[in-house]
Amino acid sequence: MLSDAVRMQLADELDVAERDRVGIGPLIARYPDIDVVDAYEIQLLNIRRKLDNGAKVVGHKVGLSSLAMQQMMGVDEPDYGHLLADMEVFEDVPVETSRYLIPRVEVEVGFVLGADLPGEECTEADVLAATVAYAPSIELIDSRIKDWKIGLADTISDNASSAGFVLGAARVAPKDLDIKAIDAVLTRNGEVIAEGRSDAVLGDPVIAVAWLARKVASFGVRLKAGDIVLPGSCTRAIDARQGDSFHAEFAGLGSVRLQFK
Repeated sequence: MLSDAVRMQLADELDVAERDRVGIGPLIARYPDIDVVDAYEIQLLNIRRKLDNGAKVVGHKVGLSSLAMQQMMGVDEPDYGHLLADMEVFEDVPVETSRYLIPRVEVEVGFVLGADLPGEECTEADVLAATVAYAPSIELIDSRIKDWKIGLADTISDNASSAGFVLGAARVAPKDLDIKAIDAVLTRNGEVIAEGRSDAVLGDPVIAVAWLARKVASFGVRLKAGDIVLPGSCTRAIDARQGDSFHAEFAGLGSVRLQFK
């Protein structure tokens, strides 16, 4: 494990990289012994820094929730990051591409919680009972590590490579939709660029949310009523370029769009 001083140094580097839009080299290249605990502590150092400066946590995201991504990273469980209020972007307001280093988009079925979730004992049934609605969403991901040359500890330290999110207008109650069978199609500038289905996320996105509730509890965090949870992408991540217009259509759940300028 890394010393507290080294963790703070790496948190500072990631903070500056995000602020200045200049990527840094992989943390794992300099500190091969960095582990998952180190990485989450580095992430939390920067989240606490942001909270001290007035930021507000509005939810969490799950990453590495597909088998293919876990195999690529050599892990057997997902990871997570925080969603902050100032990370939310909107369908009718194009985002400045220059705010990011190498932005990409992912298509996700968002969960809107209407009740607090249990911690270490959280089950899939608890998640369904607490979810007031599903929502169409696009997550905007980015890496403060140069050229997306990331290992597991890199992405966890970097808030699970999270940078923004947008929710579409639709809200559908869990009882009205099979969460495991939502087909999703993503277009970029009118051209279909990715297709997937919600069960790409651990076979059932509810499993990802229950895992998240249990995982964050070990760091003294709870998922609460009003939180937004992004459980993982239905499709591969797609590069976002200046001028791109994305539209994601979800069967039975409506759509969401995101524009870059």
